[in-house]
Amino acid sequence: MTTYASGKIQTRWATLDDLPALKTLINRSIDALQVGFLSPEQIIASHAVMGLDTQLVEDGSYLVAEYDGVLAGCGGWSKRATLYGGDHSRDLRDPLLLDPERDPARIRAMYTDPDFTRKGIGRLLLQQCEQAAADNGFKTAELMATLSGEPLYIASGYHPLERVEAIGNGANVPLIRMQKILQP
Repeated sequence: MTTYASGKIQTRWATLDDLPALKTLINRSIDALQVGFLSPEQIIASHAVMGLDTQLVEDGSYLVAEYDGVLAGCGGWSKRATLYGGDHSRDLRDPLLLDPERDPARIRAMYTDPDFTRKGIGRLLLQQCEQAAADNGFKTAELMATLSGEPLYIASGYHPLERVEAIGNGANVPLIRMQKILQP
């Protein structure tokens, strides 16, 4: 297990034992951090198109962040074609392995617990995921951002490629596909 530290934040690669706590954190994050960006119906719909993809944990590419020992955030990167979506959104998932020479790595399932926003957790997870992708030969990274996540990604060097809408439970959820050139 590799552990990184940045102030009071420690990160490590997630294990299957982390799944129950991660699912709770993700649900709290969706419910609280989308307020002001999405309608209540869109927030409910977000649960149908977002969430934890356990393939990331199984691939060893999903990080958890702890702030003073408390689970505070999570996020991962992937060498698979799936751009976004959780275990329950099977129509969005594609396990095809990407070619680092021509395909962008995927930054996936980035969530911060609402009690721990504005502490650098999201930025640290994003940087470590980008570094891991670069270490695996990827030259670019791509992600599907929520409206609430877009400012972090822009500040981190991502640029929008397209705005799309995912449909969950009959409601449209606005998303932004973004990309960044990684530093070797």
